[in-house]
Amino acid sequence: MGKCVVIWEIFLTFVPELKQGIMTYELNILLAAVVAMVTSALVFPRALKFAKKHNIVDNPDARKLQRVPVPVFGGMVVFTGILMGGLVLSNYMWNRVMMNTMVAMTVMMIIGTWDDISNLSARFRFFVEILLVSAFMWYTGVYIDNLHGLWGVHALSPWLGVPLSIVAGVGIINAVNLIDGVDGYSSGYGIMACLFFGYCFRTVWSPLMLGMVLVVASALVPFFLHNVFGVKSKMFIGDGGTLMLGMMMMVCAFYALSSKKPCCVLEHSGVCIPAFTLAVLCVPVADTLRVMTMRMLRGNSPFSPDKTHLHHLYIDMGYSHLGAGLSILLMNTCVVGVWYLSWKLGASMDIQLYVVILLGALITFGFYKFMKIQQAGGPVDEQGKPCGTKVWKFMRGFGGWTHREDKRFWKCMQKVADWKIDNLS
Repeated sequence: MGKCVVIWEIFLTFVPELKQGIMTYELNILLAAVVAMVTSALVFPRALKFAKKHNIVDNPDARKLQRVPVPVFGGMVVFTGILMGGLVLSNYMWNRVMMNTMVAMTVMMIIGTWDDISNLSARFRFFVEILLVSAFMWYTGVYIDNLHGLWGVHALSPWLGVPLSIVAGVGIINAVNLIDGVDGYSSGYGIMACLFFGYCFRTVWSPLMLGMVLVVASALVPFFLHNVFGVKSKMFIGDGGTLMLGMMMMVCAFYALSSKKPCCVLEHSGVCIPAFTLAVLCVPVADTLRVMTMRMLRGNSPFSPDKTHLHHLYIDMGYSHLGAGLSILLMNTCVVGVWYLSWKLGASMDIQLYVVILLGALITFGFYKFMKIQQAGGPVDEQGKPCGTKVWKFMRGFGGWTHREDKRFWKCMQKVADWKIDNLS
């Protein structure tokens, strides 16, 4: 206890504003992010022990990539970190948007965790998502009601904006939920997207939204490290985490495309805000559209599970889980980078959007189809199965390189992730 007092006094020496009872927005946001990260790290081993004790696990099956049952309680870990970080933010920033966002994320976490344990029907989840998106719009007044100059359109009529927002909101939630297929992908995407949106909200100076996305990103970091590098501490984020994260992405999109919020100031610099928003959400949304479209063309339900997502393709090419996740995140980052370059080069708002849509189609529809053709081509083996073309073999060779589990850095990270886990068993 005495050491904590000494550390706090040293901290106050460098941050005298706290000692004087004055807290700036920036310092409050930083403190909230630190609290979220530390809380998530401290809660993780206890949540892992609870999940193992009560058999809250994800069992392997034909469409899943793990070979053994893995605890699936990560959503609760991240939620606890977000909650504690949000409490810090609420001391200086609190309004209807933050309150309703926290409530919606809480409901999504509960529904998702319930689904992880009991396998809820897709229809029930879909119904709850529509209700939550509608309730959020009703209580906050924040929804997609402004295209910020795209196609010369600014304000949208509620008769168009409300149904558009419901479709987009539910779509975003499910798109983020469906990318949870390899270690580190969904949590890594959450961190990446929150940082991109955070930069946007910092540019227009919206401290509340900036604080919220940084809190979410910070709460995801400890989970990401355990999920990727942990052996004894490995845990999945589950639907509880991905649905909650999808809700946060929906709020960011609504906030950016709402006429009531400060993103409107970006219109004067030629920035196409819808293009930026779509660029951040590009790969999950485009990949989900491709997968659901192909399922319906085959006469199946769009929600029927299979192994046709982009991350499944990378696993087929021999990539490690981290290699697959980082490769897809790099693709998404490139989309944002190309959009940014198009804006800097003076492209109109319309062109910026078309560039993002084209890239999304090329990455998901085009690249996926191209690689499947490469997989089915080339010479056949003794059993008559295709060995793949040179392109396929090259990608498989590079995929093999992404397996770094035997390297010193990886083993060091495993020790850090699994530290003290045995003591809680």
